[in-house]
Amino acid sequence: MNQRILLITGWGGGTKLLNPLQQALQSRGHQVDLINIFNALDEQELQHQTENAKNYDVIIGWSLGGQLATILVDQISKRYQQQKVLITLASNPCFVANATWQTAMSQSAFQNFKQSFEHDAIATLKKFGFMVCQGTATTKQDFLILQSLIQAQNLDRLKQGLVCLEKLNNVSILKNYMGHQYHVLAKQDYLVSYKVLENLQNLDAKFLKAELVSGSHGFSVFQSDSLTDKICQYLEKIE
Repeated sequence: MNQRILLITGWGGGTKLLNPLQQALQSRGHQVDLINIFNALDEQELQHQTENAKNYDVIIGWSLGGQLATILVDQISKRYQQQKVLITLASNPCFVANATWQTAMSQSAFQNFKQSFEHDAIATLKKFGFMVCQGTATTKQDFLILQSLIQAQNLDRLKQGLVCLEKLNNVSILKNYMGHQYHVLAKQDYLVSYKVLENLQNLDAKFLKAELVSGSHGFSVFQSDSLTDKICQYLEKIE
């Protein structure tokens, strides 16, 4: 069955990064709309995005986009009593470590990154882009592909995105979500540890599936065909 899919990109690069994944999913007959990150901590914007997202069957997000997708399915469940299918890609439900979720970026490392961004946004975005590609034998080639797809971003939106990465903790949402959820993580991911997989499985949520693939944080960009196979297989199983 063909699905209406809302696809949310990650922090820092714009929507073109997920064009290959969007096109791969569309080639399999799905309707796929792609949106950029948004400020989930702004109540008005969240309400607007929730109203839009309720028109889809499946909500997929990469990295920060996965956290935003999680918030949207939770909001749709609360406001409209509908359980959408949630799929996250290279996404940590809590990006910055705290007492109850240690498998994440340390507070100090995140603060250093934030300060670096304030000081020199362009250089920091370039460094971040390299981190997205880091960990595999094809890092240098992948970085060139990434650079060709990155679009200039609104700095205020990026700053809001960093606040979301710092503040959002979606662990309890995933634990209690009654809809289907599928989380794909990468073994060589430099930004989100593969160990998050075990944490997710330990949540023991009713319809939660999580699995590891080989690749960097940017596997959604560089392995769109194999990832589409996995997503389509998953969607067929839960129909």
